[in-house]
This record gives sequence, C-alpha cells and structure tokens, in this order.
Amino acid sequence: MTFRQFAFRNVVRNKRTYAAYFLSSAFSVMIFFVYALFIFNPDIKKGVTAAVAIELMTAAEVIMYVFSFLFVLYSVSTFLKSRKREFGILMMHGMTRSQMNTMVFLENMLIGIAAIITGIGTGIITGKLFLMIGSRMIGIESLPFYLSGKALGWTVGAFLVLFLSISIFTTFLVRVNKLIDLFQAGEKPKKEPKVSKKLSILSAVLLITSYYLAATTTLQTMLIRILPVITMTIIGTYFFYTQLSVFLTKLLQKNRSLFWKKTNMITFSSLAYRLKDNARMFFMVTIVSTVAFCAVGTLASMNVMNKEFQDNYPAAVSYIAKGEHPIHEKNIEQIEQELKEKKVDYAALKIPIKFVEIADSSDEYAHAKMPVIAFSDYKKSSEMAGYSFTEAELTGTQVLAILTSSIETFDSQTYTLKQENIKLLQNKATEHVVLPYQILFSEGLVISDKLYQELSAVSTDTFTGFYTDEFEKTAGIADNLVENGAAFAPRDDGTAIIDSKEYAMTVSGTLYHIKMSMYRMMLFVALLIGAVFFIAAGSFLYFRLYADLEYDRRLYLTIKKVGLTDGELNKIVTRQLVLLFFVPIVVAMIHSVFAYMALQSLFTLSIATEMIIVLAGFFIAQVIYFLFIRHHYLRNLKKTLI
Repeated sequence: MTFRQFAFRNVVRNKRTYAAYFLSSAFSVMIFFVYALFIFNPDIKKGVTAAVAIELMTAAEVIMYVFSFLFVLYSVSTFLKSRKREFGILMMHGMTRSQMNTMVFLENMLIGIAAIITGIGTGIITGKLFLMIGSRMIGIESLPFYLSGKALGWTVGAFLVLFLSISIFTTFLVRVNKLIDLFQAGEKPKKEPKVSKKLSILSAVLLITSYYLAATTTLQTMLIRILPVITMTIIGTYFFYTQLSVFLTKLLQKNRSLFWKKTNMITFSSLAYRLKDNARMFFMVTIVSTVAFCAVGTLASMNVMNKEFQDNYPAAVSYIAKGEHPIHEKNIEQIEQELKEKKVDYAALKIPIKFVEIADSSDEYAHAKMPVIAFSDYKKSSEMAGYSFTEAELTGTQVLAILTSSIETFDSQTYTLKQENIKLLQNKATEHVVLPYQILFSEGLVISDKLYQELSAVSTDTFTGFYTDEFEKTAGIADNLVENGAAFAPRDDGTAIIDSKEYAMTVSGTLYHIKMSMYRMMLFVALLIGAVFFIAAGSFLYFRLYADLEYDRRLYLTIKKVGLTDGELNKIVTRQLVLLFFVPIVVAMIHSVFAYMALQSLFTLSIATEMIIVLAGFFIAQVIYFLFIRHHYLRNLKKTLI
C-alpha cells in the first residue's frame, strides 16, 4: 500500500465523521458555480434588473467564498483535535512529523477535490433549473443553459486555492505531543468547568440592553444603534455560552427535587461539561444562524414594502408640467392613447401647484421657493386614489406638510412668506401621499383654499394624475418619456437634477415591475446564501457530535452496567441532542426576533407574518435534521452497548 493509498483509506474509513463537512463544502461549491453560470451567461441582456442581479450574485460569491474559507478552516482544525489518539498510534509505529504533515495535507486535498468535483457536477445538473428560476424572478427571458469556461475556471481555481491554502496551513496546526498525552487525549477526566459570576452578569446585561435598544429603535435612531447593538449581541452571546449557561446549569443542579428526579442526575451532571466544551461551537452556530435568519427575513419583509407601494404611488401615472410648453399636451395625449391601447380603465385629475417665495424659515433645508397646493385639490386627489378622507378642512394660516412617502416624518417648521410677511406654522403632515417624491423634490405645503387664492405665484406647475385599480398594467407606458419608470425636472430654485426635463413623471407599473424584480432576485440570492449558512451550522453540530462519540460510548457503557435501560438511554441521549441542536437555534431565533423588531421601524405595515413564516421554515428544517441525526446516532451508539 502506497502512502497516497493510506491517506485515501483514512478518509474513506472516517467517512461518517467527514460526511457533513464534505457535503457542506460541495454545496458551497455548487452555489458558487451556478451563480457564476448566471454571471457569465452570454445571453443575458443588459438592463437595470439584470445588472442588479449580476451585482448581487457577484457580492454573494465573495461572501460565500470568505465564509467557506472560515468554515473549512474551523472544520479541519476541529477534526485534527479529535484525531490525537490516531496520531499517537501512527507515531508509535514510526511515522515522522514530515510524513504526518504530508498525510494531513493529502487527506484535506482529497476531500477538497472531491467536493469541487461533486459541487460542479451537481451544479451542471441543476444549472438549467437555476437559470430558469433566476430569469423568472428578475423578469427577463429564460436563459438557455450555457457551460461557460469562465464560470468553470473561476469555480475550480477559487476553491483549489482555498483548499490548498487550508491544507498547507493546517499542517502547522498538527501538534506532536508526548505519546502518552496523545493516547490519553480522549480518556483524561474533564476538569470541573469554572465560571465567573461577573462575566455571567455582564452577558445578561449586554443581551438585555441590546434587546431593549433593538425593540425601541425608530427610523431616526436605527443608524446610530445598529453597530452598538450588533457588538453587544455578539459579545453577550459568547459570554452566554462560556459563562452564563454554565452558571445557570449549576444553579439547577442545586435544586434537589429536580436534580434527583429519575435520570435527571445523568443529564444535568454532564450538561455543564457539554456546554463548556461546546461553547465556541454553540457561539458560531448561533451567529451563523442569526445571519441566515436575518438575511432571509429582511428580504422576505420586502413583500410588505411592496404592499406599501400603492400608498407611495396613488396615481398610476403622475405627470408634472413645468411652465407652458407645447410638449406637455403631446405627452399627455401619448399617455392617454397608450392607456386606451392597454385597455386600462382610468380617471384623470389636474391640480395646479403654485410656487411662492419664502422670506424666512426655521427649516435650514428650505428653498427660496415653496410649492403649495389647495386643500380642496388635496382632498380630490386623495379621494381619486381611493383613500378614506377624514381630515378637517384647513382655515386661515393652517398648513400641512405634503407627505411624499409613507415612511416620512416631519418636525414642526415655521415659514414666513414674502407676500405680506404671512407666517405659516407647519406642525402636521398630510395623512396620505398624493404626489410621489420623484416629482416633488422639495418640501411642499397644503394650505387653505382661501389663502391659496390670495397668494400670488412666482411660477405655476400643473400636476396630472391618471388613477386606476389596474396600475400593474401601466408597466411600459411612455417608455420614451421616462427612464426606468421615472423622469425628473429641475427645481425652480435652479438646483440641478439628473436628466433634467421640462416635466417630471412616474409610471407606477414600470417602477413596481423593476422593484419587484429586484426584491425577488435579492430574496432568491438571500435564500441560497441562507441555505449555505444554515447547512454549515448543521455541519458544525454534526461533526462535533461524532467527535464525542467514543467518549459517549464509554460513558453509557459504564452506566448501562449499573442498570440503565434502552428506554432511559434513548431519553438521556435525546435530551442531550435536543440541547446540542436547539439551544443555538433558539438563541439565534431570539436574536432575530429583536432584529426584526428594529426592522419594523422601516415599515408602516406589520411584517410579523413574513417573519413567522421564515423562522418556522428554518425551525422545521432543523427538526427534520435533528430526527435524522438522532436515529443514526443512537444506532451507532448502541452497537457497542449490545
């Protein structure tokens, strides 16, 4: 038998231990490869949604590659620690340090190359399905399968470099201790786990504080709080597993009525040791799972943002004419003609918008000219949009800030008009959006009809809105007048705006189509990345479990000799597996719930349903994985207990 054959048989002999690591690596390679198939497909047509999809997938490639490097490094280093006894036997039979390093290098490269081949092979088989789903989600024609040399080269090259680097690096992780230490590595009695009361309290304080800050986050405070909350959560989680969980377990052991009940003594006696031994693994699984839950949950919540779309775009087509130009009549006629051709039933409304001069303002961002509309026109546009109108009519110098987005907030402001020094106090905003932000760039006011008639305008624009319940049918209308669903006009104060025109315009159907395509693509990418993270988290649990298999066999064999029944063994093992599999997942879900509470501040509608669906989906997947592993683990454990 050659040395290479020996390394190969080592891998095959330990296939059960390496299985999860190998499958996770192969899955990462497969996702990386199918992303590359999409990016390098020559038939993809350039456009805003396709460009965003390529950027998202490229970013996903980078994220996955970095994560794969850390995952492989952690996995290999864990395997090396669990093989000390094997290394001791080999050294006793004359293996040198150099030969041991070569053996470890060959084993890692064998698994790595097998993962690359398996991942790419699976990617080729599923590539067409991926391209069909991806094309459908971003709203482009279905892409034909094309085996790109660049995609193949990038995947093989990237992961060969990854596994080669890890294989070289891990040869330095092999510690050659005294033979007696290597032989007794798995048999040495474990030291009593020590905990710090101060660090346990610190963990509780950090987690409670981060949860409170997340739960009370508002739109204004989100950017300020996000980094402190993430930092406190990570530190608090680490000390929760290394200190607080062990501290709480020891308190439970002092409860005699609970500790002495049936087989609880065996369960709780080893609980503190398992928590301490697996603290880093629990921490990693929790953080990785939290990232996966939050990534998928955040994108799933965008479905609620789409429900808010009609609130932000009450008119299916909005058009503001700047000044008197012949082009406006021509553009309006074109819009009406295209709506008729698409057989869209609509109603139109025209509203004049006056620009008045401001002498003074408490708003530092106010412009010299302020757009104002009459209250009666605001009411008409609200009713045309289908809103239930309940606002009281304005009188005197009462004003409302014009809401141009459903998540906007306003502070009280005072404006002094040049005309007769009229003072206006704005302390409320309109209940509804009637003009989208793309066509009204500056702040605006709704004023009473009487005051509107009295004010002289520096200039007057005309808003024309086309209202329909079939706004999705307006996608593609007036494409020659807009770019990606919107066209911009210059402000009256002369501030430059991208693509300046004599008019401002939005087509909600086109905007909705682009927005939905982007969100579906982002959700698709997030689901795949989340799946990679979730499977990796399951792999951490799997090989940690099988690393302790020999120790558990000796433990339960000893207990069985004093009368432990099969039913009691199943019960004890199940409890410990539940701890191993569900504690980090439950903690990750708690973290995610508070992250979702912070995310809720971005929406006016509830995102609770979407969040429950995401967390329930991941939890069900974990339950299925747990039942599968429990069955096989008990079967392997009982082989030596018969």
